[in-house]
Amino acid sequence: MSKYTTGEMAKFCNISVRTVQFYDTKGVLHPSDLTEGGRRLYTDDDLTKLRLICTLKTIGLSLDLIKGILESESPGKVLMLLLDQQIKLLGDEIGKRQKQLEAISVIKECIQDKAIIPVNSIADIEQIVEKNKKVRKKFRKLVAMACLISIPTFGTIVLWIMTGMWIPFVVCFPLSQLLGVLLVKYHFKDAAFICAECNSVFKPTFGAVMKTSGTIKARWLTCTKCGHAGYCVETIADEIN
Repeated sequence: MSKYTTGEMAKFCNISVRTVQFYDTKGVLHPSDLTEGGRRLYTDDDLTKLRLICTLKTIGLSLDLIKGILESESPGKVLMLLLDQQIKLLGDEIGKRQKQLEAISVIKECIQDKAIIPVNSIADIEQIVEKNKKVRKKFRKLVAMACLISIPTFGTIVLWIMTGMWIPFVVCFPLSQLLGVLLVKYHFKDAAFICAECNSVFKPTFGAVMKTSGTIKARWLTCTKCGHAGYCVETIADEIN
């Protein structure tokens, strides 16, 4: 059976010699043997145990808890339960971090679109995140429908170029334009806007929306509640009181 010095154990596990010595003084990992000069010697089993200790430390378990587990009657079962719990805790933490990332993304988008909205609490941020998800989902549907409408028009253009037949294009183009307007009207039917000045949600007329500039995230509008003119962030109309 192989024997390893403290330095070799430290090198194998990428830790310091002092750490291996500390584990001995804390009673977590005793050496299996000593040299005549009193130097610690470890076996392959000790090396396996040290690697397990390092792994458990990495996932956040305390040294006292690790010691208790290793000294218990059924360390394997206890470890499995603890690891399952650790997986749950880490999953919850990842979920929280993901929400934070989404909130940061929303705030950045608002700033980039010059539509800084007063946010009074974390709940407000979460509400904005959920609204933005709904808006993006609806926008993706809008884009897909717009692509379908555009296909016949492009087809008639290609036909005109290749064969000289322009009548299909003349018939199709006004129809596609009409469908496009109806599609935009359908999108804004359920859309409302949040005023960056008073933080109220209002619904402008379709004509007012069509006359303004902006993106799917924000448009330059006049708030019907406070009269402020500026960039307003799009949301879902069912939030209007």
